[in-house]
Amino acid sequence: MDAWKKLLAESYDEKNIEKALTKFHLSTKEIEEIKKVGAAYPLRVNPYYLGLIKKKGDAVWKQCIADEQELKDTEGLSDPLHEEEQSPVPGLIHRYPDRVLFLCSNQCSMYCRFCTRKRRVGHPDREISLSQIMKGIDYIKNHKEIRDVILSGGDPLMLSNDKLEFILKQIRAIKHVQIIRIGTRMPCALPQRITKKLCRMLAKYHPLYINTHFNHPQEITKESINACSMLADAGIALGNQSVLLKGVNDNPKIMKELVQKLLIMRVKPYYLYQADIVKGTRHFRTEISKGLEIIHSLQGFTSGMAVPHYVIDAPGGGGKIPLLPTYLIGEKKDRKSGKTTIVLKNYEGKTYEYPLP
Repeated sequence: MDAWKKLLAESYDEKNIEKALTKFHLSTKEIEEIKKVGAAYPLRVNPYYLGLIKKKGDAVWKQCIADEQELKDTEGLSDPLHEEEQSPVPGLIHRYPDRVLFLCSNQCSMYCRFCTRKRRVGHPDREISLSQIMKGIDYIKNHKEIRDVILSGGDPLMLSNDKLEFILKQIRAIKHVQIIRIGTRMPCALPQRITKKLCRMLAKYHPLYINTHFNHPQEITKESINACSMLADAGIALGNQSVLLKGVNDNPKIMKELVQKLLIMRVKPYYLYQADIVKGTRHFRTEISKGLEIIHSLQGFTSGMAVPHYVIDAPGGGGKIPLLPTYLIGEKKDRKSGKTTIVLKNYEGKTYEYPLP
């Protein structure tokens, strides 16, 4: 059995999580609360990711261990991004003109407590069948405006190499599809999934991009570095999509360390998401000002390549809307010459003027 499959088989859920958390000396009440939440929102954490926890309540713990606050959220929505309404066929979301999000798995190697798709990920009754996959592929074939297909889930890399290649081969055979992307948390949550065999298979379907998901420097290990190196060596461009999470990474120092380490392992920080208004995740949401503070702390103070786009995925299905600190102060117009000058503020807070032609 492959190492990643063995680790996956040894994963903990709400039924046996008590055994996994013995060393943290939780009370009976705390264990019962975790189990109660896990019964409502599936809980899975594999031994590798569990081993990244340094202490109870740290950044890794918060992402993978169920919290009673998940059941106390009165503000969140089941489907805040209106994905179901924008699915012309089940499991395929066509929000933007030229690209689609193609859900091909509802399983993950660990279930993030802040997941946008808490409504469907990990639930046995929402498993994605081959017939559903084929309906999605037929839709893509029949819509020539689609040039970009993003495989998502769940996690597409939960599929076997053969099943994943079947999907990739079908999509690559569609002439109007120019690029394929895969959204996966495997390089972070179960890097053992990234094998030489997988990389050789993926390399047959270029141009292929992978966006992964690291939220905290604690998740960057020798295993995750090796996984990303193998993917990059296979010619796959890597990006990272972080979610801004209260008590996890809502700190400029932590985020700066994360993005710099990502670049070292050839992963481009791509998005920093404001947490979605998902039912069961209110305790993770931060003020918008915190995200802007983080971007301001990066812009000019580290490589431009390290600065992700800070975005809100608009509730109601409006798509990603970028948010930026204010660097444009205004403009001045000279009455005599009629010339206009733009007034700018740089990362140090100093002002500069740029004359318009």
